[in-house]
Amino acid sequence: MITIENEKIKAVISPKGAELQSLVNKETGIEYMWSGDAAYWGKHSPVLFPIVGSLKDDTYFYKGESYHLPRHGFARERNFLEDQVSATEAVFSLMQDVETLAVYPFAFLLKLRYSLNDDKLTVSYEVSNTGYDELLFSIGAHPAFAVPMEAGTDYTDYYIQFNVIEEMNRWKLHGAGLIADHADSLPVPGGKLPLQHALFYEDAIVLKNLQSNLITIGSVKHQHGIHFSFNNFPFFGIWAAKDANFVCLEPWCGIADSINHNQQLTDKEGIVHLDANGQWNRSWAVTCF
Repeated sequence: MITIENEKIKAVISPKGAELQSLVNKETGIEYMWSGDAAYWGKHSPVLFPIVGSLKDDTYFYKGESYHLPRHGFARERNFLEDQVSATEAVFSLMQDVETLAVYPFAFLLKLRYSLNDDKLTVSYEVSNTGYDELLFSIGAHPAFAVPMEAGTDYTDYYIQFNVIEEMNRWKLHGAGLIADHADSLPVPGGKLPLQHALFYEDAIVLKNLQSNLITIGSVKHQHGIHFSFNNFPFFGIWAAKDANFVCLEPWCGIADSINHNQQLTDKEGIVHLDANGQWNRSWAVTCF
């Protein structure tokens, strides 16, 4: 484990999956990350790479060959190399090897950078194409924030607030985790979505082309919570395991296959095309209050 901290917050990251395990406000003692209770969902904040969501039949085709990847890809189960840059910043890296090339025939360098500034943690994804051909990939975040955050409060005492009041449509997931061919309206009056476990009984809330770029998890019972900021992620997921006390805020560059997808990787919705020797980055941040 690598720990980074400043006078206000402390973060703990595991080299396995370069996964954020803990984020604590040192002034209040509040732990903002889900515990990882395996009875519900045994992860905290996996990185989704080189795909987001499910492939149709767990299979894609590229240059006439078929390949198989599990939901959300392989990065979350791989051990990253770790580099403690400073007391408040750490970098983790992953690149192709024999095992990845068997299921994903691309050369790449993926870096996750965690950095602290005051009461904010910024998580950056840096992708380099180290091969000679175009690199095709998707990447996404999956951090699970603990709800409730304070003793004596319930899940329904919390809400999600979007910073832009907009019309929202939910793209539902079918049993195999595939995106439906139509969207249903998601009522979010005043940009506020009250939390209740039943929201996720039909799997994740999947949104496309969200105008909001700042989401707050707050409570009607106290003044603590988080501000979650992100930019240039065309898809967004909100999810919790059934009746579990957390909510995931998930900005994605990529999305699960649709039920009618032809399974060609080059045609996959949201796939990123990166030229040889190209570099690409995105980031999100969480501010604790």
